[in-house]
Amino acid sequence: MSKFFINRPIVAMVISIVMVIVGAISILSLPIAQFPTSLPGDSNIGNLRRCGRTNARTGVATPIEQQVSGVTYDYMYSLNATGNSNTS
Repeated sequence: MSKFFINRPIVAMVISIVMVIVGAISILSLPIAQFPTSLPGDSNIGNLRRCGRTNARTGVATPIEQQVSGVTYDYMYSLNATGNSNTS
């Protein structure tokens, strides 16, 4: 079977082009509801241990929140507790 396509490369090219066209048509006709959902990535910016709550908030969390204010994101949260800070 492979010898047939080796001896006739034009037939192999035509079959591959037809497969690409059929695939493109099927993708265009697929309803949006059938596409898989993709979740946005989660980015953990920082995790500080043994850092005071006010130091973590004023020195780390607030500057990061100000710098990424132009970035489009769904949500951002910063958790500051005694001895631990986590910005995601």
